[in-house]
Amino acid sequence: MVVESTSWTAAGLEVADLRKEYPSPGGALPILGGVTFSLERGQAVAVMGPSGSGKSTLLYILGTLEPPTSGAVRLDGRDPFALSEAELAAFRNRQVGFVFQDHCLLPQCSVLENVLTPTLVSGDAGKHLDRARWLLEQVGLAARADHRPAQLSGGERQRVALARALVLEPALLLCDEPTGNLDRHTADSVATLLLDLHRRQNTILVVVTHSAELAARLPVRWSLLEGRLQDA
Repeated sequence: MVVESTSWTAAGLEVADLRKEYPSPGGALPILGGVTFSLERGQAVAVMGPSGSGKSTLLYILGTLEPPTSGAVRLDGRDPFALSEAELAAFRNRQVGFVFQDHCLLPQCSVLENVLTPTLVSGDAGKHLDRARWLLEQVGLAARADHRPAQLSGGERQRVALARALVLEPALLLCDEPTGNLDRHTADSVATLLLDLHRRQNTILVVVTHSAELAARLPVRWSLLEGRLQDA
């Protein structure tokens, strides 16, 4: 069964009775109905479920991109939704890494510049230059650092997105269909890199996916059905 959180601790990701509703002409539309779980550093989970079940909504709340209707989220003991707008932006930038189905790279920037974009918020890109180059080596793209995204394949672009997500060493890595636009061979390669870097960086990894092949490679699998998590 999904591990339930009973008390707040100083490390890891903890979610308690998370609920999300959206207004609709017929009244409040419930999406999440009391999601509770905890994950420690180094743990990884795949979240599956049919389209419209709330998987992406859950991911966006975990990533602080939108607030819950009720319930609580804590990452390493901090409640991001209790922060000011500026503090929340800084928290998200430093503590959360995102990999989306569409790589979302800046077409006018080089591969290296794209990896460094999260560091621009604090104006210390130079401080992270060595790490950005190291990450490009890990994903096999050191020789493509000066290329533009248009010069890369889909799999290469997604590897750049993975390096970018990890450049600030976030506590939480969130992936929304990270292999959804890739052929089977490329998807398998990207998944291998994702899981290897996750283990080496000791992040908390949450992957939302429709891919049974990708989900099978993660140690824990949950299904989101009728607004609640259950073991897959």
